[in-house]
Amino acid sequence: MKELEAAVAIARRGTFRAAAIDLGISTTALSHTIGRLEAGLGVRLFNRTTRSVSLTDAGRLFIQQVAPLLQDLHAALEAVREQRETPSGTIRINAAPFAARAIISPLVLEFLRRYPDMHVDIVTEGKMVDIVRDGFDLGVRVAGLVPSDMIAVSLGRPQRHAVVGSPEYLEKYGTPTIPPDLLNHRCIRVRLPDGSLFRWRFEKEGEQLQVDVRGAITLDEGSLTRTAILKGTGIGYIFEQDILPDIEAGRVIRVLEDWTPPYPGLCLYYPGRRNLSAGVRAFLELAREVSRRAAGESRCAPTN
Repeated sequence: MKELEAAVAIARRGTFRAAAIDLGISTTALSHTIGRLEAGLGVRLFNRTTRSVSLTDAGRLFIQQVAPLLQDLHAALEAVREQRETPSGTIRINAAPFAARAIISPLVLEFLRRYPDMHVDIVTEGKMVDIVRDGFDLGVRVAGLVPSDMIAVSLGRPQRHAVVGSPEYLEKYGTPTIPPDLLNHRCIRVRLPDGSLFRWRFEKEGEQLQVDVRGAITLDEGSLTRTAILKGTGIGYIFEQDILPDIEAGRVIRVLEDWTPPYPGLCLYYPGRRNLSAGVRAFLELAREVSRRAAGESRCAPTN
């Protein structure tokens, strides 16, 4: 069974390295496993070069036949496990990096505390992926990015961006009071997963603006942006939860706050046509509990 899972993982991920990471083994061990499988079958399943891996005709036929059988086998095993009093097994989650940071403490770690026989495997990617094709149980994205054919579970709390700069930077270059003022500042540009540059978005009293800022550096990850802001490189546009401790400690100063209102937050999502394992069902139930708690806290929070 391990040899079959190895072959399907390589076909799904497209490289030995990515498949080995998914399987929790070394690339060398995975190569030996596939070598044994091919020797036993008497055919080559994969064409390998130093740069790429592709299925042979025999390999394509093999994967088409084996992948559904493996899914059925895993479903049968899961059905047996569900007879246990507590869920067990692995949940694979694909999430944007900031989304993974948002759910790790209130949801994932609490889930593992409640269900010690469970294992959670989180893969963070900026780009959207097909969670069914890539073998994930759940995805986590901003509500507006959830595919229309998926079932979404809101995580309750809305998201918000913050525009911030270090005290040293703002003292030297001044403080923007309206979004167009940013065109006279050094800003930290944001590259989106598709390679395009993000235009900073603002809204106030129904007026919406997008500003194509300029600056000396372009980044695609929140922690890098935070570091650049703290070092006085320029003004940054960053998820509020990633910079709030620095705002509260005075390490950075928030500007244009009235131009960055909240918007719909994160959602867990999953394919409706798939039978859910006991572990996934328990995870979703906890997610709904966390969502209700977050919504209640949001309603009770004082307004500025």
